[in-house]
Amino acid sequence: MSNTTRVMIVDDEAPIRDMICMALELEGLKCLQAADGLDAYQKILDQKPHIILLDWMLPGMTGIDLARRLRRESVTAELPIIMLSAKGEETNKVMGLDCGADDYMVKPFSMKELISRIQALLRRSYATHNSKPVTFDGLILDTTSHRITAHGQTLNLGPTEHRLLAFLMEHPERAYSRSQLLDHVWGNNIYIEDRTIDVHIRRLRQLLAPFHYENFIQTVRGVGYRFSTKQ
Repeated sequence: MSNTTRVMIVDDEAPIRDMICMALELEGLKCLQAADGLDAYQKILDQKPHIILLDWMLPGMTGIDLARRLRRESVTAELPIIMLSAKGEETNKVMGLDCGADDYMVKPFSMKELISRIQALLRRSYATHNSKPVTFDGLILDTTSHRITAHGQTLNLGPTEHRLLAFLMEHPERAYSRSQLLDHVWGNNIYIEDRTIDVHIRRLRQLLAPFHYENFIQTVRGVGYRFSTKQ
């Protein structure tokens, strides 16, 4: 990370923004700040940060609403987002991740852990931007445009289904347990139940069914799931 890496900190509490900013600047990062969702959205478009630290509870537009808006628009769809929240229940974490956040941290959190997660997301984002499209029988993962298409038609996937399908396509023929998928797709510091994977696999198959790709997501009895074009 360097001082050319811009981190947008979105939180309505100035002391929290300042504390995070101070710690990140010591790591050589440039910090941008916003106190509410609407201001953050405009600054994100104008200043183009590399990663966003987003509080859930914001005046006006909530962090959940802002994350959804960013994921809907092509210019911001790929921005890494870490959601920061005092809401620590599993259902809240699932909601935060499903709305488009890449990671979720519960307040209060360790600054060292936050910095570590920022570094991990930035590395993943860089690797994604520098990899080639992955293709299987007309199903294409374009990691540069952050799109998955089927016979030229963009699949209307939610953020979680996109991350899950992208990961499986990038690692074909390999079986993953539910806990492994949670670690790889959601992050090993996210504490949600294994059964959450089953829900997203079911949704993913339903979205792939109109293109006859649902059988590419295979259940491996006693293990978990894999992506395979072999029957």
